[in-house]
Amino acid sequence: MKTPNRVASRRAAGFTLIELMVALLIAAILFAIAIPSYNTYIRRSRRTEAKTALLALAGLEERYYSAANSYSVLTTDLGYTGAWPVVVGSGYYEINAPTVVAATTTPPAPATYTLTAVPVPGNDQAKDTACVSFTVTSAGAQTATMNGGADNSSTCWQH
Repeated sequence: MKTPNRVASRRAAGFTLIELMVALLIAAILFAIAIPSYNTYIRRSRRTEAKTALLALAGLEERYYSAANSYSVLTTDLGYTGAWPVVVGSGYYEINAPTVVAATTTPPAPATYTLTAVPVPGNDQAKDTACVSFTVTSAGAQTATMNGGADNSSTCWQH
């Protein structure tokens, strides 16, 4: 009668420590690549909330202007409650008080406003260094800045 091969029976019992460590190393490398990419994707998707809220608020300013012949800096005039800054969407962005310039007659200049959205301090969206702020003006200009103040409108306002 033949005796069973020791190496074959030990091999069938499971994995060696080296094999488990290699598998863990491969999994760790994949997670190290995947998690930051996922977080970046999520931050980019949240930018939509800021842009949508700014454009909605710009519409409210224009609506108020058509009725009152001036732009407003009061949240209640624009349909919001509380004071500035107004937290919008899922709570990742806040809109600061609008900068309103009244119309002048000498020299003639129309009334204007500027609306700015920034990430709420302390949440994960504040780590989005590519799009630190979003701005909309009464002239329809849509701008965005990155960390350090450089213009990044083409990236942040892309459709």
